Amino acid sequence: MALAWAGLRWFERINIFIPSRQFSGVIPSAFGIKEEEVFLRAQDGPLLHAWFLPAAPFRTNPLDTPVVGPLAGRTLTLLYCHGNAGNISDRLFKANLFHRLGLNVLLFDYRGYGRSQGTPSEQGTYKDAEAAWRFLTEKKKIPADRLVIYGESLGNGVALETALRHPPQALILDSAFTSVIDMGLEIFPYLPVRWLVRFRYDNLSKIPKIRCPVLVMHSAEDAVVPFRMGRRLFEAAPQPKEFFQMKGTHDEGYIDAGPAYPRAIQAFLERALRTIRKNL
Repeated sequence: MALAWAGLRWFERINIFIPSRQFSGVIPSAFGIKEEEVFLRAQDGPLLHAWFLPAAPFRTNPLDTPVVGPLAGRTLTLLYCHGNAGNISDRLFKANLFHRLGLNVLLFDYRGYGRSQGTPSEQGTYKDAEAAWRFLTEKKKIPADRLVIYGESLGNGVALETALRHPPQALILDSAFTSVIDMGLEIFPYLPVRWLVRFRYDNLSKIPKIRCPVLVMHSAEDAVVPFRMGRRLFEAAPQPKEFFQMKGTHDEGYIDAGPAYPRAIQAFLERALRTIRKNL
C-alpha cells in the first residue's frame, strides 16, 4: 500500500513539474542584454538561481518604435513566473520581448529547476516567488506599484498566489488553467482525480480576490490548456481586466501572434498606469 501511494505521488509530480538542469545555449548577452546573476534564498532554505535583466535606455520595442506613453517615463519591473518545463534559459526569447518594451525583468528558477536547489512542489513554488518578490522590493528597492507579475502555463498559479499576497501594479496571465483538478479531469476523465491530486493550483477560486488590473491571454488553438479555461478565469476576474486572444500553440502562441502580442501588453500596462494615477 505504501509503495502504491509513493508511486502515485511520483506520478503526480512528474506530470506537473518537468524541470531541467541543462541550460540551453542561449544566454542574455545573445540579445544584447547584460544580466545580473543572482541567487535568492527561500525562507525554508533552498538557494534559487535568477537573472535580473535591467531595462536598457533608448531601446526600441518589438514594433520598432520608441517606447512612448506612461511607460516611457516610468520604468516597470516584470516578475516572470515560468511554466512547468525546462528552466529560465528557455524563456529568454520571450523575456527579450518584455525587455524591449523598456521593462526590467527578473527571471528566476523554482527549486529543482536549472541551478536552483531543492525539489519542486506547489507550496515550494510559492515560497520561491516570495523570495523573488523580496529581492525586488527589499534588495532592489522597487515599490509594488512599479511591479508587474507575469505567469505562463503552470507559472500562472505562482503568479496568482503572489499577487494575492503582494498586490502588484498589474498581473498578466498567459495560457492559464483553472486548476490542476480541472486539468486532470481533462487528461484522465475516468480517474477520481479530486481524491488523488495533492497539488491544486486552484486559480479559479483565487482570481476573484485579485486587486489589480488583470490581462488574460490565451490561444483558441491551445491544445494543452483549453481556451475555455482562459475565458473562465477572465470572467471570474474583477475589473479592471482585459482579454487578448492569441493564436497558435500553447508554447508558441506569443510567436504566432506576432507584434500583436507585445503591443497588447504595452497597451495594457499603459492603461493600468492611467487607472492607478486616476485613483490616486
